[in-house]
Amino acid sequence: MPSFDEVLKEAGEFGRFQKRVFFLLSQTGITFSSLFASVVFLGRAPENFWCRIPGATGVSERCGWTLEEERNFTVLPLHLANESVSGECERLDVTWDSSVSCASPLARSGNHSTGSLPLAPCHHNWVYEQPHASIVSEYDLVCGNAWMLDLSQAILNLGFLAGAFILGYAADRYGRILIYLLSCLGVGICGIIVAFSPNFTVFLIFRFLQGMFGKGTWMTCYVIVTEIVGSDQRIVGIVIQIFFTLGIIILPGIAYLIPTWQGIQLAISLPNFLFLLYYWVVPESPRWLLTRKKGEKALKIMRNIAKHNGKFLSPHYSEITISNEEVSNPSFLDLVRTPQMRRNTLILMYAWFTSALIYQGLVMRLGIIGGNLYLDFFISGAVELPAAFLIIVTIDRIGRRLPFAMSNIVASIACLITAFLPEDIPWLKTTVATLGRLSITIAFEVVYLVNSELYPTTLRNFGVSLCSSLCDLGGIIAPFLLFRLAAIWLELPLIIFSILAAVCGLLVLLLPETKGISLPETVEDVEQL
Repeated sequence: MPSFDEVLKEAGEFGRFQKRVFFLLSQTGITFSSLFASVVFLGRAPENFWCRIPGATGVSERCGWTLEEERNFTVLPLHLANESVSGECERLDVTWDSSVSCASPLARSGNHSTGSLPLAPCHHNWVYEQPHASIVSEYDLVCGNAWMLDLSQAILNLGFLAGAFILGYAADRYGRILIYLLSCLGVGICGIIVAFSPNFTVFLIFRFLQGMFGKGTWMTCYVIVTEIVGSDQRIVGIVIQIFFTLGIIILPGIAYLIPTWQGIQLAISLPNFLFLLYYWVVPESPRWLLTRKKGEKALKIMRNIAKHNGKFLSPHYSEITISNEEVSNPSFLDLVRTPQMRRNTLILMYAWFTSALIYQGLVMRLGIIGGNLYLDFFISGAVELPAAFLIIVTIDRIGRRLPFAMSNIVASIACLITAFLPEDIPWLKTTVATLGRLSITIAFEVVYLVNSELYPTTLRNFGVSLCSSLCDLGGIIAPFLLFRLAAIWLELPLIIFSILAAVCGLLVLLLPETKGISLPETVEDVEQL
């Protein structure tokens, strides 16, 4: 009986069929990255808002004031008396009723000047010029509630984390394409509910669920693409990252054209329903079918692949070698039970954590530096494009391990140099920091490919999902690490990033080289790498 890789070579390792499936599944990267970075536009700070005095609504209606006139009567005198009080988080400690004068509403305050009137913190009753522009104005995430915006992104990352465990496990047990389709359906439904959430609690619950299903779509489509191509074509695992970057680049255009956060949320969620059409064009992974003792179905799919690729399987391919490894429900113990698997798992978990922490840290540091938010965000995404092309040029020539290690080392050096460059040459400081971001982006993209190549088919989806969950943990920690350490010394986060990247660069040298090697089918195959 021929092995799966022998049958795949005869059917075509990257023919017309695989190219079509690759292109279709790659679109998932656009929607996932839009979800990942959407908080930048969903949570835009309102440009103009103030705290309304209790009772001011009735007085404003009775007097026929415009919003601008109401602001002039309440906030402007307050600001003129005390420039440090903006009227956004504090208001005059007064209450207006029907006896208030339309011409001089503050006249009842007696002989006190406005500046000597008592102030009260604002807990509600904020007025926004554009109340539906972002979730900040929609749910009053300002002043003392500003931390809730950070919570919304942390909740999304927690959803990614849950998706990595729950849906990664489900994809190994119930099939790649089934979990992919269910995840697409979940992202779409949850995205709609998020857009029309009646309160912030409902928003957070379904933001979490959308993150969970979103991670399911991204991880599962990546594994499917990797499993249906030959060992010499697994560079598609890197190319698919370009679509993630395309999502980052497209997002500011969507946000620029759509003025409300609900519209942006729907624009990045609804396309997931189109992916349900893949049920008729994307098959189950034949590698996975073999591990579940479904050789006939796997062979049927292989014959269909060969037909679309203009090839024909030999008649003696009546059966494909099925893995003799006992199929069981995967667990973390399966990833650390044997020496090579344990080494690979621990190093990959650290690499995921480090890549995510440094990547998000550098993005927040370089930030979107004032000016035009849409243009700056577009440029910050475009910086990532060269990473995939550099990997494509080098990875099949010199292997995976060396670019993986060198990208971490270069990122480490760039962070260290940036930390000690003087502030009076900002262009050089920014350039070196950008080199660090480019390098860590390369490391981030290589870890996807290496991770999928170092696990057997029976544990691949679970292994990739579990290790990549450390990426989500890094994403949760990154803002807290950055801002807490920067409060001590502005450049201290870069020193920490440099140390983490240097250690990662050395550790990945201990991983086996997987260039040109068939994907391992069993744990024994991994131990023999």
